[in-house]
Formats: sequence, C-alpha cells, structure tokens
Amino acid sequence: MPKRTDIHKILIIGSGPIVIGQACEFDYSGTQACRALKQEGFEVVLVNSNPATIMTDPEIADKTYIEPLTVETLTAIIEKERPDALLPTVGGQTGLNLSVDLFEQGILDKFGVKLIGANINAIKVGEDRELFKAAMDEIGIPSAKGGFAHNWEEAQKIVEETGYPAIIRPAFTLGGTGGGVAFNPEEFEEIAKGGLAASPVSQILVEESILGWKEYELEVMRDLADNVVIICSIENFDPMGVHTGDSITVAPAQTLSDMEYQRLRDMSIACIRKVGVETGGSNIQFAVNPENGDVRIIEMNPRVSRSSALASKATGFPIAKIAAKLAVGYTLDEIPNDITKKTPASFEPTIDYVVTKIPKWAFEKFPQAEDILGTQMKSVGEVMAIGRTFKESLFKGLRSLEAVKPLRLEGIPDHVLQRKLARPNSQRFQYLTYALQNGYSIEEIHRLTKIDVWFLEQLQEVMLLQKRIENRKLNDVPSEILRTAKEFALSDRRIAFLTASDENSVRERRKNLGVIPVYKRVDTCGAEFESFTPYLYSTYEEECEAAPSDRKKIMILGSGPNRIGQGIEFDYCCCHASFALQDADFETIMVNCNPETVSTDYDTSDRLYFEPLTFEDVMNIVDVEKPDGVIVQFGGQTPLNLADRLHQANVPIIGTSPDSIDLAEDRKRFSALLKDLMIPQPESGTAVSVDEAKAIAATLGYPIIVRPSFVLGGRAMAIVYDEQSLIDYMRTAVDASPEKPILIDKFLERAVEIDVDALADETACVICGIQEHIEEAGIHSGDSSSVLPAQKIPSEHLETIQHYTRHLAKALNVKGLMNIQFAIKDNRVFVIEVNPRASRTVPFVAKATGVPIAKIASLVMADAKTLAEFNLPDVLPVPHIFVKSPVFPFKKFAGVDPILGPEMHSTGEVMGIGETFGEAYGKAMNGAGMNLPSSGKAFLSVNDSDKGQAVILARRLNNLGFKLIATYGSANRLKEVGLECETVFKVNEGRPNIADYIKRGEIALVINTPLGATSHYDEQAIRKAALQHNVPTVTTMTGAEALIEAISFKLNEEKVSVRSLQEIHEKGKSLIVNG
Repeated sequence: MPKRTDIHKILIIGSGPIVIGQACEFDYSGTQACRALKQEGFEVVLVNSNPATIMTDPEIADKTYIEPLTVETLTAIIEKERPDALLPTVGGQTGLNLSVDLFEQGILDKFGVKLIGANINAIKVGEDRELFKAAMDEIGIPSAKGGFAHNWEEAQKIVEETGYPAIIRPAFTLGGTGGGVAFNPEEFEEIAKGGLAASPVSQILVEESILGWKEYELEVMRDLADNVVIICSIENFDPMGVHTGDSITVAPAQTLSDMEYQRLRDMSIACIRKVGVETGGSNIQFAVNPENGDVRIIEMNPRVSRSSALASKATGFPIAKIAAKLAVGYTLDEIPNDITKKTPASFEPTIDYVVTKIPKWAFEKFPQAEDILGTQMKSVGEVMAIGRTFKESLFKGLRSLEAVKPLRLEGIPDHVLQRKLARPNSQRFQYLTYALQNGYSIEEIHRLTKIDVWFLEQLQEVMLLQKRIENRKLNDVPSEILRTAKEFALSDRRIAFLTASDENSVRERRKNLGVIPVYKRVDTCGAEFESFTPYLYSTYEEECEAAPSDRKKIMILGSGPNRIGQGIEFDYCCCHASFALQDADFETIMVNCNPETVSTDYDTSDRLYFEPLTFEDVMNIVDVEKPDGVIVQFGGQTPLNLADRLHQANVPIIGTSPDSIDLAEDRKRFSALLKDLMIPQPESGTAVSVDEAKAIAATLGYPIIVRPSFVLGGRAMAIVYDEQSLIDYMRTAVDASPEKPILIDKFLERAVEIDVDALADETACVICGIQEHIEEAGIHSGDSSSVLPAQKIPSEHLETIQHYTRHLAKALNVKGLMNIQFAIKDNRVFVIEVNPRASRTVPFVAKATGVPIAKIASLVMADAKTLAEFNLPDVLPVPHIFVKSPVFPFKKFAGVDPILGPEMHSTGEVMGIGETFGEAYGKAMNGAGMNLPSSGKAFLSVNDSDKGQAVILARRLNNLGFKLIATYGSANRLKEVGLECETVFKVNEGRPNIADYIKRGEIALVINTPLGATSHYDEQAIRKAALQHNVPTVTTMTGAEALIEAISFKLNEEKVSVRSLQEIHEKGKSLIVNG
C-alpha cells in the first residue's frame, strides 16, 4: 500500500531524561523515526525534554520543542502546531503513557489528531496486564497463574491462591519499577503496597513464581497487510527472576530446539495479531520450563523497546525506521533493506554470528543499596559484542565493560560462594568463573544458579584453555593454543596476566605468528547477498571483509557503555564529529560498543566498527584502516584513558595534544602552570599515605575535598570535615586508582560554582557558555542544576572568567573544545579544574546558543577550517534563559539516602526554557518529574547559618499562600519575625513527627538543609519519606530560592507558553555553520 495522503504533519513524543530502564535507545529510535518520516516528505514536530539527544537537534525534525513531557505542555504544542497525527511508539514507556493520557482526556479528538503506529486498543491490551491476560486466554497461550489487585485486600486474596514466592508486577510502569518477588507475607505486604502506589492506574499483577525458568524474547514486526516477520530471537543467560535489562542476553537464542523455536514463533505471531498491533515492532517475552518444555507468555511491549535497539544493532535491521514507515501506510514488502539494497524488509534477517549484551551497574555509587538483581531493573548502561561463537562474543563483551581493576577473587568460603551464586548480583560472573576454577561441578552450579548447563559448559571450556596457558612463558605457548585463546576472545592483557609478561609483548608475539583478527560485515542475510554498509566486527578467521578505502579518514572513539558520569552527552559529541567531518569530505570511522546509541547506527558514520574500546581492539582497527587522524577528546574518560598508549604507538591523535591533556589532569604540573599564569586556585596537595594526607590537611585547614586522580563523575570524591573522617576515607578509597595519588584541596564552602565551555585554536578563542550552578559548591557539577546565561554574577567577575579562560586556552594549546570549572568565594575567582576535551554540558550549550559547537570543534581539530574562519562572536549570545536539571535514580535503590554531594548520582538531565528564570526553572523541575505545589504546608528545617535566609524564603512562601510548619528551632525563629508557623517533632523527638506528616500526604514542600552528623538520622528519614511520597524536596538554600521563584511564576501564569528551537534561534541563523 502506498503511503497515506490524509496526513501531512506528524507529532513524535520522545522519552525524556535518561533514567534506569529507559536510556538512550529511545534517542536512537526517535532519531530514526524523525529522519524516515522527513525523508517521506512529512512535516515532523518533535517534543522531548532531554537536550543531550541527537533527536532534539534542530535539523532532525522541522519543529523541535525541548519542553516537559506533561499533558499540559503537549496540549499547548498540539494547539499551536495542529499536527494531523501522533506517533506514540518510539518514545519508550513515557511517550506511550503520555499518548494514552492525551487520548483519554479528549485532547486528540478535540484537535483532530489521529494515533498512528499503534491504535489505542492495542496499546491498552499490550500494557494493561488484565486485558493482556484475558486476550492470551482467548487464543490459548498460557500465562502465569495469578490475578489482578487494585487494592491491598484483593492482593491478599490472590496470594492465597498463588502461594510463595509470588511475583508482583505493576501496570504501566517502566523497568519493573515498584515490582519484586515476595518470599513471605511480610515482604508481600511491602512490595504489593509499593506496587499499587507506583502504578499510575493502581493495578498490580500477582502471579505464581516461575523463578528458574528460562527466559526468551522475540522481536516481531507486523504491517497493515498482516505480514509478520520475526527480526530475531533473544535468550537470557539468567533464568526468570532477573529483569531482562539486568540479564546478559544472547541473540540468536542458543539452547532452543528447532521445534521449541517454531512454537514460540507461532505464539508470537498469534499474540501480535490478537493484541492488534497493526504497524510496527513489538517485543514479546516468554518463560520456558527446562524440565518439561511448558511455556508461559510474560508480557509484550506494543512499541519499540529497549530490546528493539539491541535487535536492530544485532541484525542490522533498522526497526524504528521501518516502524515509522509502516505507521504511514507502507507494507514490509515495499520497504527496501538499506544494507543489501536487493531484499525488501519483509525478508527475515538471518545472522551467522552471535551477539551478546552485558549490562553495566553502578552499585559503587550507592553503597547503602544491597547488590542484588531482581525484577526491578538497576543497570545504568550496557555493552554489546559480536563474535562467531557465544564464547567470542561473551568475552569481547566482558572486556567492553572497562573494568579498570578486574575483580580477582581469592579464598571465598563455600557458604559465601553458594549465596553469591544463588542470589544474582552484579559480580556474579566472577563468582561463576571462580566456582568453575575451584572444583564446583557444572551440575552443582546449575542447581544454585539455574543458568543453562550449555552456557556453563562454554565457560568451562574457556577456563580449561586458560589452565593450559597459565604459568608458561609467553614464548612457550604454542601458536595453535594462542590462536584458540584469541578465538575465545581472551584479551592480550589477560594472556599477559596468565604468562606473567606484558600486553605489548603478547601483541608482538601474536603478530609475529600471524594471529591477527579479520573483520566481518553485518549483512542481515547470513552472507547470502552482498552488504553495502561497512558495519564490521572482528573475529579470528581467514577472510577479511573490511576492504578499507584510500580516502582521507578520521577515526572517532566513542564513549562505551552509559554509566553515571559518562552518558549520552558524549555520544552526542561523537555523532556531531562524524556528521561534520562527512560534510567536509572525510571518511568517518566510528568505534563503539554501546548498542543503545545513535553513534552505533550503521548510517551515522561511513564505517562502523562494533568493537570494545580497549588499546588492543583499537590498535587492531588502526592497523587495518590507517586513519589520518583519531579523535579521543569526545568520548569522555574512556578514549582519554587510551590516549597516552595510542600516542606512544604513533597513532595520529588530532586536536589538543595528549601532553596538554595530561598537563591539565596532572595536579602538580597543572598547579605550576596556574602559578605561572597568576591564576588563583584553592590550596591543595597530593598524598599516597594516611600520614601524608593528615599533614596536608593540617596545613590547609578543614573542610577539605579529597578524591583520586584521573576519574570521571566524582568517583570516590568526598568532603571531609575532620581528621577521623579523613583516616576512614584514606583506608577505603585509596585503591580507587592505583599508582595515582589522592588529591586534597581546600574546600571553598558556600562558593558559587561556574562551568565554562569554550572553543579554541591558535587563531581564536570563543566562549560558548558561562553557566552558573544553582546549588552551591560541594555538589558535583553533573548533579547541580545550572542556568545559562548566569543570573547573579557581577559583570566584573564574568570579565575575569573570560580573561582566565583565554589565558588557559593559549597556555594549554587547546585545539577544539575545553571546559573549565570556576568557583567564586569572597569576591575572588578561583580555577577548580580544566578539561581540554568535550564536557557533558556541550549539547546543552549548543541547544541554548543555536551553535553546533561539537561540529565546529571537529572541523578545527581536523584542520578543515580555523576557528577564526567561522566568524563567531567572542562570547556566544543566549536568546532566552535555559536551565539544565539532573534526574536521579534513588527510587530504584531501596535504603539509599537521596542527598547530593561531590560524587555524581544523576543518570540524565532535562532542559527548561523560559523568558524568566522562574519559568525556565519551573519547566526544568517539571521535566525532571517534580510537580510544583501551588498551595499546602511548606516544611522548613535548616541549620543555624541558613536561618536568616530561611526567614526571607518563609515570608515569600507565606505571601504565595502556603502554610508554614517547622521543627522547634526553625519555628521559633519564624514566629520571632511575626510569621504564623506550626511546630512539629523531629523524627527522634516523638510522634507524630514530620515523617508521619509526609506519609499522611499533608506536606507540599520540604526545605531541609543538612545540620551535620547529629541530626543525620533525622534528615535521612525526612528525605526518604519525601522521596517515597513524591514530595518536592530541596537540600540547599539556593535550590529553595530557585524553587520558590518557579512556584511564584507558575501561580501567576495564565497559560503555558511553548517555543520551538527553530523559533528561538531564528534571528541567529547567520551564525550557524554550514548546516
């Protein structure tokens, strides 16, 4: 069928900020959908609150709104833009839920907007667990025994039938939020009540446990002509009971017999037809009982899902792009396959290799949380690897995770090992291999873990091979054993460890013996047709399909798996480098291993190597491609950690030199440079031992800030107020990076922090953005909200900041991007640190100024143009007020205190745009999921030094119509100045205390600044209660001030105003560089 002619303008809703369970795979799907629809001649309107995405780039859609994803905002956009249709299936759970809300509130009808890609009925049957179960019963596909509860009484009845353990799954939530497995009535009550609260429709499914069954997923697509194709099957390495987002997964399924696969395939096709997904992709999950082959269907997602990104990258079949084309009327047999150019999309992909996805967790950021994996997703990112066998793809994947210090277990007692095997955790892989090496039989490990015996046998083969290498000298290892080791994807580093040699010697010996990798292409068709897209992976076989060209080429090293501190912002920079350099007629080569991103799309760069970002793998590609330049400054810390070794191996690194990067990172060299330039910095020192640290602290005076060198995201960074805390810190954190000393700085209490992004080369220095942090010093820059342009900084300080920035750019010979953090205390500007590379604020600054600074930087680095030739002003103008706010994952980690500090905890960010600071900050808070209260009781509990300021804020709240409630000391101070204020007990003073009030829903807003160790317990209880009950909470006075400004704006606003990026930057168009 040809495309529909009754629609011309399509609205796409993105997935908002990156949270656990919904990461940048939806940037990838949204970007693909926008491009596919524009290509077909439709006008595309995009809404998303996350500025770090490629999809919110002004050239991807015709109109781009970076606004909060709420019904109120969307109504305003629909009224203004009048789209004909809404595509709800490429924005994850957020986009889907919001589309359902718009439909149910009659807004789509009112403005004549049709839903395309999934009808409301299909969405409901797929998402509402009750309707889904009924639909499956009708076609005879068994689902787990159990029932639905809408309140606690119903839940108790159902659990009597299912017995324990019981699984609780809330409807319409993401990444298993609010769900869990209950092993006894006490746990059941806690999880069931939490699940009812977490579900927007107050519905939970309570079902029999199928823990220990094998779990499979099928990625399915269907079109209007009822053609159905299976894109690929995916098998979970872990049995049921671990969320698929936290499980190692393998495609295609490895342990299914042909008959079992056909059965699941038939069920999937029946399921997608019954649910009524007419156009687009769905992900269907099954559990299979390994004892007798019984099948249960678990759930389906009637949208592009996290697994769709994996299935797309695993097969080269662009699911989101094709889903978008199906949504506008095409059928699968009318859409050509980009990779083969000969086959249509109705041709099912076949793959002649194995793909493994491995999650990456961040438990080290949340020491209070228990490291246990269950039905709530906890991983923050993932890697994917491709190999010819399961072993090869698994071990390539493991080294893609970048374990800086491999966890080498020794002397684990049996009872601990058995518990670690029986209760899945983020390090279970190391425990599995330890058990295999220490005499545990495969049957015993299978009994404890329920991991399929076939997978355990594969691991055992690798362990046995390692035994044949261990304790031999490198030159005594026979070449066939060395080749087998490489076929099993053992890294050069691992072989060096086993033979007590070093990585360079292994590499040399391997090359002398001719043991070098070849590159194969992902071709969607098991090599039946020629592949036109160079999407490559390495393996140790004979024939190489790389066919490198002799064009001028630049290789870009990506940022690897998402994690806290290094996310999608760096992927954005890598993509921009690729786009700009392709336009300047370079061939671009992307190296990355993260399946969720736009950078690993086969059409982002000229050539894509889906490989781990290690010295060994990058050098192998350099040997084949011989690039003219390599960019290491855009992918965050991952490629920077390789810079020195690549430089020593004569790899041509372009842009700022590795020596300058080292000068900025090396504390001693950097301090000397600042002294030469006469730029003030906080007093500091470096220490390797506890005694050294104590001596430095005594000289500087407390409080001090301590951290390891060369880390990202404030890993293991702390503010220390006394000697005892310092001793504790040195004991626990010194090994955060070995051979690297601990850095100690005087902590500038209550200073204002500033972030500056700049572009420089020998011809010019352009200041792109001077952002002011809303939280004061001591909170990691990635966790602080910030505003551009700065609101409260006197112009003379801004001039000083510009002056220091230019001086530093020159002294470090910066060529490309740089980021500097400043602090202002007692009217003096200090430099905290300089990073001569892309920072996480680059996309935010680019969206706010309308200037694609990462593209400009890459052209400058590649010598395509000098910075002066771009004719940019010295300081880029900012047309409105832009606020960036972080989003945190505290809810996923039970027992964690949601307080901010120098170690980064946020997973993503949103942007708010306004005419005034209040409007922009309010939108950012909304986008981050905080609902601003318009009335009610505001609770205040602040430390003595904040009481003066608290009085001013309390009076403002009172004038806005809020009632005040405070703990004894704060309440007295407020009454003293004539404000009416209710007094309430602290948590440890008696009942009913403030936590009770919060739990009863009587508090609208919490302002609570930390008072020190004594009341730590009290504050923690307040913050945890507020987090559970969604009460807006601020822990700094500057944050409280900003929030009150936002509330005041909201109360006076008549109607939400929305602005597209294209409107905002209309006037500045002349600045934008060649597209």
